[in-house]
Amino acid sequence: MPLVFAGACSHAPGITGRAERAEPAARDRFYAALERLRQALEAARPDALIVVAAEHFANFFMNNMPAFALGMADHYEGPIEDERFLRIARRRVPGHRDLSERLIRRVMDEIDVAYAEEWLLDHGIAVPLSFLTPRFDLPIIPANINCQGPPLAPLHRAYAFGRALRSAADAVPERVALIGTGGLSHWPATPNSGKINEAWDREFLRRWSAHDKAALLSYSDAETYREGGQGGFEIRTFIAVAGAAAGATGEVWCYEPIPIFAVGCTVAVMHLGQ
Repeated sequence: MPLVFAGACSHAPGITGRAERAEPAARDRFYAALERLRQALEAARPDALIVVAAEHFANFFMNNMPAFALGMADHYEGPIEDERFLRIARRRVPGHRDLSERLIRRVMDEIDVAYAEEWLLDHGIAVPLSFLTPRFDLPIIPANINCQGPPLAPLHRAYAFGRALRSAADAVPERVALIGTGGLSHWPATPNSGKINEAWDREFLRRWSAHDKAALLSYSDAETYREGGQGGFEIRTFIAVAGAAAGATGEVWCYEPIPIFAVGCTVAVMHLGQ
């Protein structure tokens, strides 16, 4: 049946690991928007949630770095980070192997995609799930876009990946939801950690909300690296959500530049018209 939900949010480890160090009003506005996103997701009554995240070398490295990958397992373990650092307990999260395989077969009709029957969750998926599915009881299908090791997937291919996920979701009887998680601008694990380019972020979100495809896909990697840092390459996850919501416009529910979280913290949805 048609995709029932499409949204996007940030996933930085500081969001859970350094909560008490954030400016309280900004943090609370961000957390409130994540709670609103949780409620909207639950209202869509999904049978499974595809989480499009960025690879942080948890599962793939430079000896084998697929542009796009999907998990195909009954369950997933994580997060891999130290529990005291991330403040999320390690656990087993349910998957949906049969649905994953059917979706992968459909995605393969449109775009080349790798798949993995073993998948470790890192903060890129664990942090959003801790807010959106706090009981960790909704079956997930992890999806990865290479945002880490050049050559990176071109933006138009990230958009096409989202389109393929939408086509696949529309072709199965289950109610499928989609969340993209990533950036926007950030410079993790560098002397510039905590730097945020608010103007660049807001312009990206303007293009995303308007679903201005040409403008969304016009960023070069050189520009993104200069203006958004190496973490800015994660705009691909937001672009994939836009691809999955082709024809729809979006809405930003929250944007808060929170330096101690080291990212412009974003919560946004695409209006699918359902």
